Amino acid sequence: MEAQRLMDAMVDAMLLHAAFDGWSKSSMAAAARDLDLDPTLSARLFPRGPIDAVAHFVEKADRAMAASLAEAGFDSDKVGERVFQAVRLRLQPWGEHRESIRRATSLLSLPSNLPLAARLTWNTADAIWRVVGDQSHDFAWYTKRATLSAVYSATLLYWLEDSSEDAEETWAFLRRRLADIRNIPKIRERVEGWVTGLKPPARRWGMPGR
Repeated sequence: MEAQRLMDAMVDAMLLHAAFDGWSKSSMAAAARDLDLDPTLSARLFPRGPIDAVAHFVEKADRAMAASLAEAGFDSDKVGERVFQAVRLRLQPWGEHRESIRRATSLLSLPSNLPLAARLTWNTADAIWRVVGDQSHDFAWYTKRATLSAVYSATLLYWLEDSSEDAEETWAFLRRRLADIRNIPKIRERVEGWVTGLKPPARRWGMPGR
């Protein structure tokens, strides 16, 4: 636990430097100086260097999201609304560090780091589903996380470039993407109906029949 606290403190301190120096050995050294730590400690905490620091920051942000949602006591019988609030709490607290997070996404986008980036995104989606109470164990467990991974990634990129007040455009974007997910089962039902000949597509879509 002590190691986790030190790692948390290190990535928090690195956020202040990463906006200018990126997630680099330079920002790691500066964070260690800020915390008055042994300069060799960062290498022991993050053996692979800055990329390990980025991975820990993502994990820390996931933990913070879960704690914030629990503290807020947000409750809704609508799963989509709970997911919306969880994603918002996952991003909103880091608004003043967007440039550092942009640098982190750039590092993760390097070819050698893409497997790690995919795993971190999956873990974030899993953390969100768990915190909103998902208890699925079948194939839906995978599809939910794969779908939310795509939605979260798109929302993150939108948020990084959003200059609207309180990132309101981002949250509107997120609601649209979540609405798209909710519409997928309806569209699938329509297609299945057409195949079986039970639901003529022209009438279902409001198009004139022949």
